[in-house]
This record gives sequence, structure tokens and C-alpha cells, in this order.
Amino acid sequence: MKTIIEPFRIKAVEPIRLASPEKREEVLQGAGCNLFKVAAEHVLIDLLTDSGTGAMSAQQWAAVMRADESYAGSTSFLRLRETVEEIMGFERMLPTHQGRASERILFDLIGGDGRIVPNNAHFDTTRANIEHSGARAVDLGIPEATDPTNRHPFKGNVDLERLESLLAAESSRVPVVMCTVTSNTSGGQPVSLGNLRATRDLCDRHGVPLFLDACRFAENAWFIKEREAGQQERSARDIAREMFDLADGATISAKKDGIVNIGGLLLLRDEELFRRASELTILTEGYVTYGGLAGRDLEAMAQGFQEVLDEDYLRYRIRSTTYVGEKLLEAGIQIVEPPGGHAIYIDACRFCPHLSREQLPGQALVVALYRHAGIRTCEVGTVMFGARQQPPLDLVRLAVPRRVYTQSHMDYVVEALVELYAERERIRGLRIVDAPEALPHFSASFEEI
Repeated sequence: MKTIIEPFRIKAVEPIRLASPEKREEVLQGAGCNLFKVAAEHVLIDLLTDSGTGAMSAQQWAAVMRADESYAGSTSFLRLRETVEEIMGFERMLPTHQGRASERILFDLIGGDGRIVPNNAHFDTTRANIEHSGARAVDLGIPEATDPTNRHPFKGNVDLERLESLLAAESSRVPVVMCTVTSNTSGGQPVSLGNLRATRDLCDRHGVPLFLDACRFAENAWFIKEREAGQQERSARDIAREMFDLADGATISAKKDGIVNIGGLLLLRDEELFRRASELTILTEGYVTYGGLAGRDLEAMAQGFQEVLDEDYLRYRIRSTTYVGEKLLEAGIQIVEPPGGHAIYIDACRFCPHLSREQLPGQALVVALYRHAGIRTCEVGTVMFGARQQPPLDLVRLAVPRRVYTQSHMDYVVEALVELYAERERIRGLRIVDAPEALPHFSASFEEI
């Protein structure tokens, strides 16, 4: 059958409403044309992020009710630890309140002045935490990742030649090699198992640990199953386990493939690093068996990690996102191809060819789409990473929350974008009025030119 159906039934609903054009304009001006500052009640369809915005299952809510809220050694923590050992193969695990807390703890311990941390493509909080420590974040993605029209099946891959050159020259300054699966900055693009194995070999040769930014590990595993030769007969769970087996550690935001509203993990194999990370967790997050979370959050996370590897769910998840990408391509709207797992990324420069990059075409499209249809999205480009980082593309990310919207919601999004594309010359550029140095996209203010 060609029709995409959600592999679940809906048991609770939340009303959404489209604010009037006048109200949307008032909201935009009050927010300084920054959709992060817009109250959710004024948003019809929220595609700002897939982080913490998913719908929990009946089994997750049932797990919430059995939670043990003991301060130390709760049974909910033990259940989460058993799940992590089973799925990811790590015995040493620290819960945190979200992924960036795991990043902060890790890079407080291994970062610092003069250090270099390579990655296929760092995302915003990873880069910010590395640079906050004094280290330098380096992106080593493959050239195909910078071309939206290139349909390379694994555009998230690490450029092995560039990594080898860096390690040959600077391995003493590299505390860890990171690999983001899937690569958010590259358009939600996956990393192949072959590339991960080769990256592991390079790390072993130069005596450098390999860590995963694994917040979307299940989606990456599914892409490997679909696209990589010799992997079709393996389960997504088995592939995911091999991905983790190749790593010395991982930072995870469970708000993505944990399908929870809050929570993260720091996974480590090194006993001494785990000891130091535990001390820092107690200082800044909470005791090591809750890490800033309630027992109910630990329970929901444990159940979510089981559910995210269900292949009926993964098939629906990836196919429903691909559906949006295909519809936009049919309408002549250029996206990052092939469509990613958690989001569709629109090439804002091609959508708005009349705007220079200095006029922030990505943010301009974000503003225009909200003004036109009440849809909230996110810029991934010059605003997010800053002009000094010189991102190769200005993109607009349509991040799809897990198990929240139906196909008709996505058809509305497509229809709105097609209408906007027909009158794209009317979209006005933006200038930054005020912005902090770190993570500017969260709190910057803009004005239309």
C-alpha cells in the first residue's frame, strides 16, 4: 500500500488554532522576528525542533506511574541502566537533564585551551560547549554534504582523508573524535556503518577515543538498514548495537530518539573518566542515579529507548518525513537531498534568490512562513552558526516531532510552502539588531530590511 499510516491510535488530543494574520504580525514584531521568542499558543504547527516535543506512548505513561522517586539508587535508575546495557552495551552511564548537560560535563573534563575536537558536523550546543572549554571544534564532513542536490546515501559521513591528516599532525591535541549520527547540520543525513568502522580504525591507529553524538541513533540505524550494502537482513536494534560497540563513549539527548520530553545520557567506557564525570555530575546535575531528573523521567526514557527501535515505528517515521520532502521537490522547492530522518531542510538561498546571504535568507523564510500560515520552523545557517563559522548553506529546518502530527498536518505545511514559493519575491531580508556571541539564534532580535 502506498498510503502512509501512523502505527498507533490517538487516545488524547490537544486543540490547535490558527491565529489571525493581524495577531501573527503582532506576535512577530513583539518577538523581534525570532520564532524562539513566540509563545506556543500562537503557533499552529510547530516544527521548530524534534527535541522533547514528541508524544509519549501509553506504555511510557504507565511506566511513569510506577516510578521510584528515591534520591539514590532508585529502581527506575536500575531499570534504565539495564536498558542501556542491553541496547547500547555500556555499563557506565550517567543520566543528565538533557544532551547539552552531557556535553558540558564531557568537555569540562577533556576540553581546554589548545585542544581540537573533530566531528563530521558539530551541532550548535556541541560546538558551543567545546568552544566554551577553550577548545576548537572542527567540521570534517564529506564534500557531498555541501551540495543539497547530491543524493549520496550517507552525506553524514566523516571525511576520512581529512581526519587522517588532522590526526597525523595533531593527535596529541585531540582528546576525542566525535561523530554525530545522524548529522543534523548536514540535513539529518546518516553515517554509514562502513564509515564508522573506518573512523574507529583511524582513532585506534592514533590512540584517540571515538565518541558518538547519538541522539538520533535509531534513525541512523534504520538508514543503514535501508541503504548500506549487506545490512538489509539485520535488525535496526542489531545495527544500533554495533554502532555503539564501535565507540568509547556517547552523549545522548533522549529528547530525540528516547521519545521523552526531558532527559539525556553520558555513556563512558573509561573508568577514570567515569569517576571524574560522576563527581562533576553530583556537583552540577544531581546524584549519579538521577542526574537532575525525576524517577518518572528515567522510566519514560527506558521505555522510549525500547520503542524507538520498533521497525514499524521507524519505517513510518522515516517514510512520513520523506513524503514531505518529495512533495516539496515536486513543487520545485529545493531541499537537502535525499530527505533526512527527523527533518526536511529547505535551501533558503534557492527559495529566496533575491536575497544575499548578508540578508539572512534562512531567517527571512522562517519569518515569512509563520506570517503566511502560522508554522514555526528554525534557521540552520548564518544565524545559528554565525558569519565567522561560514556555514556552507543557509537552510530552514522543518523538524517533525515524533508521533504528534498526521499526514494532513504535513499536507498543510507543504501547501503553505508552495503558496509562499509562488510569491517568494515578496519575502524581505533581515538584519540582526542584537545577538549574544554564543548560540545567537536562541535570543537574537531582527528587523526586516
